[in-house]
Amino acid sequence: MIKKINHVGIVVKNIEEALGLYVDILGFKQTEILTSKEDGIKTVMVSLNDVTLELMEPIDPQGGIQKFLESRGEGIHHISLEVDDINQERDSMTSKGIRLIEKKPRYFEGAWVSFVHPNSTRGVLMELIQWA
Repeated sequence: MIKKINHVGIVVKNIEEALGLYVDILGFKQTEILTSKEDGIKTVMVSLNDVTLELMEPIDPQGGIQKFLESRGEGIHHISLEVDDINQERDSMTSKGIRLIEKKPRYFEGAWVSFVHPNSTRGVLMELIQWA
């Protein structure tokens, strides 16, 4: 079962510059900046009240986030939906004709994640997330 929107992922050219907007001007609180060489990104979560955004900067010139930035520019990348049971949610979605990007969930920074193909969700990339 989908519990809530966990966060919205936003691609930025430079995290430090983006933090100037979200933290210094808008008043969001930030977490530690993390680097994932496997995913080719630097990320940081920023939160204000019940709203959390994930800022993502590409570090791999051939990676998916870099390609997104080149083709679409900075902006919203995905909506993350927190679920109770990621495998059950994946099974339920696929039984209803929804296409998933990965064959199985993968572990990333304390959570299991899986992406739903935007062709199945009217052009919106969705991430399913279950905290470990």
